[in-house]
Amino acid sequence: MTGYDRHPGVPVTIVMPTYNEAANLPRMAELVLGLPIDGLHLKIVDDSSPDGTGRIAEELAEKYNWDGRRRMSVLHRTEKDGLGRAYVAGMTAALDEGAAYVVQMDADGSHPVEAVPRMLGTAVASGVGLVVGSRYVEGGSLDEEWGKHRVLLSRFANRYARTVLGTKIRDITAGFNLWSAATLRDVDLATLDSAGYSFQVELKFKAVRAGHSAVEIPIRFEERTEGVSKMNLSTQIESALVPLRLRMRNRRG
Repeated sequence: MTGYDRHPGVPVTIVMPTYNEAANLPRMAELVLGLPIDGLHLKIVDDSSPDGTGRIAEELAEKYNWDGRRRMSVLHRTEKDGLGRAYVAGMTAALDEGAAYVVQMDADGSHPVEAVPRMLGTAVASGVGLVVGSRYVEGGSLDEEWGKHRVLLSRFANRYARTVLGTKIRDITAGFNLWSAATLRDVDLATLDSAGYSFQVELKFKAVRAGHSAVEIPIRFEERTEGVSKMNLSTQIESALVPLRLRMRNRRG
């Protein structure tokens, strides 16, 4: 047990975008809301999933919001316009509701829920504005179910973005991150351009450019067991273009 277990008085919101995650969400909600963090809140951002994920999320919120505690909420969006837009909506709502820290987490089980207290403890103890759950620092790893092609593509994408932007963050494309409220407010979420997965790169880059420090802790990234990946050609193209766009804008600035 560390001095940061349960983190009394620290409001933390986990923002979890969903689209057709009905098979995964009940288990994820159980795991997240079972974490030893007293001020934890789970916010689902559902993009009108046709498989009923939004309805399931509402039922789960009713189940977990008992004894006067609002432990889970659901933000329903009417259009599916990208992961980045969903995160901006959820993070903005979390800040408006008083979160001191905001965690990004996928609903497919690929991010280790048990790492959240360690990420929060690192942020509280060190005062950094960003803690990255990293696959590419010592101790980090990828599920063996990932094929060689996907591993090479992921590593190339990280190396490419890091080289173009000149950043020291080894897993700059990581989607499992913990942010301080002050960092997110300094970045100004409303100004972010990326709609898809490149949101992860843009937000980290702008946070570091604004003077906030980042720490990476190792995680094991698991393959999803239910559902299908939302990555498509348009998001891959955007992911390639965004680092170049950010570099050009930074040079002009």
